[in-house]
Amino acid sequence: MAGTEHDFPIGDSMNYEPIIGMEVHAQLNTKSKMFCGCRADVFGAEPNTLVCPVCLGMPGVLPVINRKAVEYTIMTGLALNCTIAGFSRFARKNYNYPDLVKGYQISQYELPLCHDGWLEIETDGAAKRVRIERVHLEEDTGKLFHIGAYSLVDYNRSGVPLMEIVSEPDMRSAAEAYAYLTKLRQILRYLGASSGDMEKGAMRCEVNVSLRPAGTETLGTKVEIKNLNSFRSVKMALEYEIQRQAEILDKGGTIEQVTMGWDEERQCTVVQRSKEFAHDYRYFPEPDLPPLEISHEWVEEIQSRLPELPAAKRARFVIQYGLSAYDADVLSTDREVADYFENCVALYPQAKTVANWISGEIFRRLNEAGLSITEIKVSPQALAGLLTMVEKGTINLNTARRVFVEMLENGHSAEAIVAERGLAQMSDIEELERVVNEVLAAHPDQVQQYLAGKEAIARWLVGQVMKATRGQANPQLVNRFLNEKLQALR
Repeated sequence: MAGTEHDFPIGDSMNYEPIIGMEVHAQLNTKSKMFCGCRADVFGAEPNTLVCPVCLGMPGVLPVINRKAVEYTIMTGLALNCTIAGFSRFARKNYNYPDLVKGYQISQYELPLCHDGWLEIETDGAAKRVRIERVHLEEDTGKLFHIGAYSLVDYNRSGVPLMEIVSEPDMRSAAEAYAYLTKLRQILRYLGASSGDMEKGAMRCEVNVSLRPAGTETLGTKVEIKNLNSFRSVKMALEYEIQRQAEILDKGGTIEQVTMGWDEERQCTVVQRSKEFAHDYRYFPEPDLPPLEISHEWVEEIQSRLPELPAAKRARFVIQYGLSAYDADVLSTDREVADYFENCVALYPQAKTVANWISGEIFRRLNEAGLSITEIKVSPQALAGLLTMVEKGTINLNTARRVFVEMLENGHSAEAIVAERGLAQMSDIEELERVVNEVLAAHPDQVQQYLAGKEAIARWLVGQVMKATRGQANPQLVNRFLNEKLQALR
């Protein structure tokens, strides 16, 4: 079948308009599974240790709906501007696969919890709304491990609450799909509904893509792509698949409706199977679960507990703190970072300085250590204390950076480290004058160069004073004294 290998000549995709929709599955941050009491908040446990007769599909067992999972789904629907259904119910989705222990999956079909919403994305400075068809609940499957000639299955994941978010086919490029997915994960993390960790399988994505001649309204045959376990793979798979389909259409061929997988090693899409349709799953109402009746009062109560979402927080940061749009975006991307910033600014009300330290020193150290901002040993209060010492002139900026590294290592306060190591900034006027005089006397050639008009040499002399004081001199005083003494020599 065409499209199974990765060595296609490049088709002219400019002649076609991509039509892209997305299905995102997000594991919910509940303590227990969707229909039983087994732990759902443990990652990496020994295989088949977080199971019971219910999630193993034993005869005669009865499922019980996880209320928190329903609440998280309603929260997500509200955040995505959806209508919340007053009446919803679960269905059985029937298919046979080794990771589906019961031979069917409890999901929602005709009556999802949330429907008809939208999510606004931005690419190249232009805003666009992507419509949300539905947000519904289901249970996760087990996980297969293929080892040589045989396969093993771990059912720890079986029955974990899984929320599916289905978009309309409103995206027109890989860049738009990437923006949609990252924005969606950001919202889920803000809500606390899901970690959105694609590497751990807590968020999985399937995309549907078809091409149509540019300027027409006729929809082409769509292809589904699975096995997308990172934002990068989503973008690359779409770019590849668009080119693949364009090449086939350019040659007068037809696109077959199939399910493709993304081969990370070969960087190409490969055919997995022919595409299933809804009737293939023989959906029917789940007989062991009652319908869900969602009261207006419960929805309003959940609405009242929604946190400030990223777009609103970003806009507020610009207005309230006078940040640039770029800084506000960086600080509001992650809710924990935004909270850290605001907690620090509450104690040290210099928003731009705090923003610079977070996006500079803190982010650099977090990236080096592979940590989140909630895991570092420097609290917002501790950072505010450090910045206050700089503002008061107790330490200079270079010393502050050295102190910060030590704070990260041992969790001590800036005040304690400065006192213990004798790092307080040298501001004694007589002592600084003495050091400046010694530096000028030790470097007569450089002094003469300055007097001859090479004024840039003054910066080098400042560096010599800082070196002589081990970086502890007050740089403002050093500059003042040097300037006065050099001017006096003219």
